[in-house]
Amino acid sequence: MICASHSEVMLEEAAQRGNVVAFVGSPHRIDRKSEVLKALREIRFEDYYQAELTGFVLYLEGATDLALLRAFAERLEHEAAEVLERPFVHYVGNQPQKARRHFHGLREAKPDLVGFALFDHLEPGLAEREFFDALAEHMWPRREIENYLLPDKTLREYARREGSREVGGPLLEEAEAARWQEAMDRAVEKYVLPIARRDPDDPFWVNTKVSDHLILRVLESFFDEMQVPGRLRKADYYRLVEFLDPSDVHQDVVFVLDSILAQARKARPHQ
Repeated sequence: MICASHSEVMLEEAAQRGNVVAFVGSPHRIDRKSEVLKALREIRFEDYYQAELTGFVLYLEGATDLALLRAFAERLEHEAAEVLERPFVHYVGNQPQKARRHFHGLREAKPDLVGFALFDHLEPGLAEREFFDALAEHMWPRREIENYLLPDKTLREYARREGSREVGGPLLEEAEAARWQEAMDRAVEKYVLPIARRDPDDPFWVNTKVSDHLILRVLESFFDEMQVPGRLRKADYYRLVEFLDPSDVHQDVVFVLDSILAQARKARPHQ
């Protein structure tokens, strides 16, 4: 008997007692019940399609991480910029097991698929990594990717630029830029320890959740003082990268870009 179905009940029974053939990628037999249910419940057809086309999948917490990685790669003129331009990316929050389940499910259809999974700094119990060459996993040594933005410097330069745009004519631009910069300095001083302002490697920059507990608060204080509406949402934090010199970009970021590029080069996309 041959039966075609998407019924979870039928496929679960068949996986235990008969043969199940999946028509994703090249038709192939599935022996493990878990993979059948995973394909039905968790993995979209377009994911299988992109896996087949690209041969490489990138796992990130969310879209802001991709925007920041792109900005860093472009600022450094890194070869990973091409990989990050239009990747097959799957957002998994900060859940390694979710990435692993999705990846191993995709490999049911494309056995030579490779991937790279990037996570924020995890609690010790969640930080244990699986050693699996096809899926490289990395955790930021600092709390999150925003911790590499050097906000005390980049927010200052951002304020100067915004201030210079507020007035017309070069004679007033410098004075207004200085006024906005001073307001930003005051906002930063409220939330950044003096020792951290002097030392870019201070533990403050490692342990603080910079996106919410620093940048957001600083911007709220700044725009409130300037009496203008907020112009920099979390989704726009990648714009701060342009105020970094290439030499300012931390080696942790360079390592991640190198690793993404190395893993992507192992891919065997559909010809």
